[in-house]
Amino acid sequence: MEAIAQAAGLVFQPYVLWVIFASAVFGMFVGAMPGLTATMATALLVPVTFFMDPVPALGAIVTATAMAIFAGDIPAAMLRIPGTPASAAYTDESYAMARKGELDLNLGVNLVFSVLGGLIGVAILILATPVLAEIAINFSSFEYFWLCLLGLTCAVFIATDAPLKGFASLLIGLAIGTVGIDPAAGFPRFTFGSVELMAGISFIPAMIGMFALSEVLRGVVAIDRTAVPLAQRIGNIFRGIGSVTRRYWVNFFRGSGIGVAIGALPGAGADIAAWISYAVSKRFSKEPEKFGTGHVEGVVDSTSANNSAIAAAWIPALVFGIPGDSITAIVIGVLYMKGMNPGPTVFLQNPQLIYAVFMIFVLANLFMLPIGWAAIKLAKQMLRVPRNVLLPIILMCCVVGSYAMTNSFYGIALMTVMGILAWLMEEHGFPIAPAILGLVLGELLEQSFMTSMIKADGAFLAFFHRPIAGVLGAITIAVWVGMAWHSWKRRQGGVAGPVTPAP
Repeated sequence: MEAIAQAAGLVFQPYVLWVIFASAVFGMFVGAMPGLTATMATALLVPVTFFMDPVPALGAIVTATAMAIFAGDIPAAMLRIPGTPASAAYTDESYAMARKGELDLNLGVNLVFSVLGGLIGVAILILATPVLAEIAINFSSFEYFWLCLLGLTCAVFIATDAPLKGFASLLIGLAIGTVGIDPAAGFPRFTFGSVELMAGISFIPAMIGMFALSEVLRGVVAIDRTAVPLAQRIGNIFRGIGSVTRRYWVNFFRGSGIGVAIGALPGAGADIAAWISYAVSKRFSKEPEKFGTGHVEGVVDSTSANNSAIAAAWIPALVFGIPGDSITAIVIGVLYMKGMNPGPTVFLQNPQLIYAVFMIFVLANLFMLPIGWAAIKLAKQMLRVPRNVLLPIILMCCVVGSYAMTNSFYGIALMTVMGILAWLMEEHGFPIAPAILGLVLGELLEQSFMTSMIKADGAFLAFFHRPIAGVLGAITIAVWVGMAWHSWKRRQGGVAGPVTPAP
């Protein structure tokens, strides 16, 4: 109780509440602008959080992320352009509803079920993390090795429709992560005589480059592609929400459950949760023929899923130090920067900060209702901001942020290289999430493997001797076998690979 009281004292301060509100407005704006993702909002906030205490820094990131995921639904309904990838699954459904004259109902459902789904995710986060932390505190290098390997496997298997390209992306991330001092032998690798590279690839400039700069490059390429919002007037967005809730309450809980389950898997995230939830909704619907024609059922499932996944992605990040999605990958960098090393010990060393994060999550979802309502009312003006004005401002923020992280032009050079690399990868269909996960987990994977081999005197069977390590190892190998079996069956049947759903 003392830690909870301390957390409340840290959160309910005028400065922290002001940071949360300002971050909410920022996240809402970024999410509502087509092509500017929630991850990009997080990356742009990192340089600002450098000068903050831990609680307002984490509050800014949590709030901006939650707002951006919801705000992506606004241009999806009005322009048929998802503001963030998490809204892509039901963009056609939302736009079809708007064309039928149900824009108010669609935006109201998006807002209300985003708030409710987010609160479900927060509830699971609060309940699950302390229990998992008690288990994880007994983990050794053997358990962490299998956990890293399982996380990397899930990133390839779940987070992409092209597993081979996902695997290639993962290898790129792991290769980049080998730059610097060997954690086992202390020997410099791939530094080419550069003192800066001896410290390894600086995480934050790399994230800013791969997410923010790559989006700027993509925006420059498509700068002439403009869209005009629907001329429809936005009225009372809350009319009809009660009847939708009564009719589709099962869909809400099912979507939220899927969001939590997918969000907690390393490398998946809100966009994957939304796609899977939409597919499940259509599969079990009593009216599947209505999907794609402007049917609210799929929207309820998907918008609940992508918002509940946000908080769930923090579960592996806080408990194991393994990011649940690309946003928590950035968060882990911020936690290290603030001296809060993620892992089970953070619950013993800084419990008040963890409870503060929980409280901020609840506040962020409650603030979403009034701020989201205001954003919907101002949507047409927000969507008219010229891209040729917005992109140079974002580029300037990227440059300043990368320089601030390293205090040298090395940060800017690193951001530029990583941004161009990420842009080229995505232009050729290679997903970025596995590369990010490889970069984040590469050192931990190598360190835990080398430590375990030294402990076991080279005997690989020792990786299965401890009960939890044995279970994690069996699950990981089962996933590998399942992937190989699925690939073999597909080739035997002469069926082409899975088709990526059109956003």
